[in-house]
Amino acid sequence: MKIQINTDNHIEGTQALTEQVEATVRSALTRFADSISRIEVHLSDENGPKASDDDKRCLIEARLAGRQPIAVSHQGGTVLEAVGGAADKLERALETVQGKQRTF
Repeated sequence: MKIQINTDNHIEGTQALTEQVEATVRSALTRFADSISRIEVHLSDENGPKASDDDKRCLIEARLAGRQPIAVSHQGGTVLEAVGGAADKLERALETVQGKQRTF
């Protein structure tokens, strides 16, 4: 499972941030690793330099073998809160897709 991380010009894409984001995403999606070819994580600061609650946004897109991509997003007070929320949403979405495949 390849993970690509993109940031806007208001979020510094440091090596430490990259490692934390990858660890969070891998932890949430480990059991789906065989069916996911690539994950794209898009991090943005919705208000730029202005400070406000829940202005960090994480959009995660999972590319599944033989299926349409699944995308989820979450906003949080910090980048890591947004990533954690989006990873949880994606995990639930993949559980739903996997459950529907079993019923057919």
